[in-house]
Amino acid sequence: MAPVLMAFTPASMCTPLKTLNDSLSHRRRYMKHNFPINYSIRVHHKEIFKLANISKMNLKVEGLDELVLQRLWFQVNQGILKKIIRVLPERHPSRPYTAELERRFRDAEGVFVQSHPAEVFQQELPKMIQDIWDQLTEEPGRVPESSWRFASPKFLVDNLCHTMYCLFWECFSSTEASQDCEFYTEDV
Repeated sequence: MAPVLMAFTPASMCTPLKTLNDSLSHRRRYMKHNFPINYSIRVHHKEIFKLANISKMNLKVEGLDELVLQRLWFQVNQGILKKIIRVLPERHPSRPYTAELERRFRDAEGVFVQSHPAEVFQQELPKMIQDIWDQLTEEPGRVPESSWRFASPKFLVDNLCHTMYCLFWECFSSTEASQDCEFYTEDV
C-alpha cells in the first residue's frame, strides 16, 4: 500500500498542533471514562477518518497532494468535534474539555489557512475528495440512512489524533508519527 507520510508541514503549524496534541493526551479520561459503556454518536461514514482511509485515497487518487488530505482532515474533524459538543449536556464533565479541544483545533486551522497562499484553497479538488467534501456538507436529512454509522467519541478523537501524527508528521517526534503511520490496511 501507499505510505501515509509525506506532507511538508510549515513550521508555523507545529506550535498549535503540539498544543492540540497536549490536549489530546487527556482524551482517555474525558472521552472514555465520562461516558457510559458503549456510548456512541451518529456520524456520516466519511467522518470516520482513519489512517486506512488516507492510504486508500493515496492509492485511488494518483499524485494526491498531502495538502488536500490536510484540508480534508480539518473539515472532517471540525465536524466531529462540533457533533460531540452538541450531544453533551451543558453540565457534562467532558463538555469544557471538548470545547477547549475544539477551540485549539480552530486555532490550528487558522494557522493552517494563514500559512498557505489563498490560491491553494481555491484549487479544484480531485473528484474523490470533492465527493467526500460534498457528502460531509450535505444536509443531514438528505443523507441516506445507509451512510450513517455509530462511533464512540473516544474512537473519533483517537482517529483525529492518529491521523494528525501522520498528516503533520514533521511536528511530532518520530516515535509518535512512526507508530501510527506505519499502519496502512483496509478501509472502513
